[in-house]
Amino acid sequence: MNPLKPKTPLPSVATENWDDWKWHMRNRIRNEADLCAYLDPTDQEKEAIEATKGVFQWSVTPYYASLMDATDTACPIRRQVIPLPEEMQFDSIGLEDPLEEVAHSPVKNLIHNYPDRVAFCVTSQCAIYCRYCLRKRMVGEAEFMMRKNELREAIAYIAAHSEIKDVLLTGGDPLTLGDAHIEWLLSELSAIDHLEIIRIGSRMPVKLPQRITSDLCNILSRYHPVWLNTHFNHPNELTPEAGKAIDSLLRAGVPVGNQTVLLKGINDTTETMRELCQGLVKMRIRPYYLYQAQLIGGTAHLRTSIETGMQIMRELQGHLTGFAIPKYVLDTPYGKVPLTRDYVMGRNEEGVVIKTTRGDVWVEANEAPATGALPSV
Repeated sequence: MNPLKPKTPLPSVATENWDDWKWHMRNRIRNEADLCAYLDPTDQEKEAIEATKGVFQWSVTPYYASLMDATDTACPIRRQVIPLPEEMQFDSIGLEDPLEEVAHSPVKNLIHNYPDRVAFCVTSQCAIYCRYCLRKRMVGEAEFMMRKNELREAIAYIAAHSEIKDVLLTGGDPLTLGDAHIEWLLSELSAIDHLEIIRIGSRMPVKLPQRITSDLCNILSRYHPVWLNTHFNHPNELTPEAGKAIDSLLRAGVPVGNQTVLLKGINDTTETMRELCQGLVKMRIRPYYLYQAQLIGGTAHLRTSIETGMQIMRELQGHLTGFAIPKYVLDTPYGKVPLTRDYVMGRNEEGVVIKTTRGDVWVEANEAPATGALPSV
């Protein structure tokens, strides 16, 4: 599936600590000195780590850091989590809340954009902070943490709206919460008669697979139907530890899908995407979505042209079994839109013109490629 060998604890870390997800959370890399235990950061990385202090959150679990190539500054693991100076260069199209989630929040941290489903940001905490995160405005910030009374208010809103059939627990990362907290949430939501599906969005199987314990799986198995979507972006993340975590979830009856973000210099080639999708299916994970990276401020260096993604999707056809091919989508304030020629109309002077599933027209600011640009409209 991939050439990675099983990860072993660093010489100074006891196996019982390495296997303990709480140890990893307590010992996250948060500064340059911590990072030097894994690699020698470049001058650019040092500059960016310092510059982002107080602006964007930054931390990496020891497990995820152990996947980095210390000799390759373009390592796809490294580029997802270590800041670069470009992150502090805010282009004119970068936004804080590109999906207008705040406008769709009837109560704190509950996003009701689709008629029959809600996204419930139950925590603002993550084990690592990805540099391209959609919610950089809120992750790791104390003001977006949810107190018990605020969680109850959101649950009461769901209970009062019988049109809601599906709730996505997100954040932050819901699996940073303790087992008792997770079980309380699942129990409260499962008691709502009109709620049919509970989904969990978590990157823990990728960045800290030790979190998927037998105790957690036993809890999840008591509240079916529970689905989990995780977030592998590169084949190098498909480690034996990740495979073990996924196997545990599946054995607990939790179906697992994957949502990948298309990222420049990380996974924006057909070869990389094909290897990722093949590896996911071998792990029994369904490739679900390939997301166009959002217009978050400070992420221009990670965004590709929409044409790049469309070309990758064309080249995957016929080279992967059908269910191994994700759906390439753009998330907009009007909801998700498939990035196919049925919806992508072309380009104008502002960006890519897209017809949404609701019939609205959305123009996504997006730099055109040097060759192969969409036709003008």
